[in-house]
This record gives sequence, structure tokens and C-alpha cells, in this order.
Amino acid sequence: MTALDRSHEDIVCLVDDDPSVLKSTERLLDSDGFSVRAFSRSEEFLVYATSHPVPLVVLDIWMEHITGLEVLARLCALSPRTRVIVITGRDDVAARVTAMQIGPLAFFTKPLNEDEFLTAVHDGLRSAEGL
Repeated sequence: MTALDRSHEDIVCLVDDDPSVLKSTERLLDSDGFSVRAFSRSEEFLVYATSHPVPLVVLDIWMEHITGLEVLARLCALSPRTRVIVITGRDDVAARVTAMQIGPLAFFTKPLNEDEFLTAVHDGLRSAEGL
């Protein structure tokens, strides 16, 4: 499916406070034909999610102010149908267990395996379409 074949609701939201990771991940998703809405602050994403459909979000776990785990918990209440892929630069076992209990589609440690990551994004959007 190309970017032209996607509906406006097939936007992948990307939330990461590291500007270089945000930009490189946005480029990777864009190069595979995804429409991307990037956020460098968790708060901005949560405001966006209150008034826009979010079929899939790629969410960094360790961010300032509001962590990815907190965003994930709030998102479950705000938009329970949103599919989530968690990414992290620190593979913290406790954080991984907590995140997986909340139920993301996938959990990746940076640097990302691009093929596995893109497959998870495709699968996430496909499963979001069925809702």
C-alpha cells in the first residue's frame, strides 16, 4: 500500500524526545510510505490524541516530564483502540515488563532493526483497520 492508498486516518504518530531519533525514525517511516506525525513532547501528543484518531503510535519509553509508560497508561483510557509500539534506548527489564502488561504490539530497543520495526508498523496499522 502506498501513501496515496492510505486514508488520512492511517497516520503513524511518533513520540520521542531525542531529536536525532525522532528525525531518523520519521525518515524511515516516511521512506516506507507512511504518513507521520512527530512529537518531541509527550504532552503535545496527548493533546493531539484527545481530538484526532490515532490508529498507531510509536512511543519512546524514557522521556522527560511524562514517561512513555505514563503516556501508555493515559492512552489506554483516552484511546483504547490505538495500537502502540514501544521503543527505548535503555533495556530496563522492569520497564519492559510494565509496558508489556499494558499491551503494546511490540517492544524495540534502539538502535531499531529497521525490517522488524517496519513489519510491526505495517501489522499495527493492519490490525487497527479491523477495529
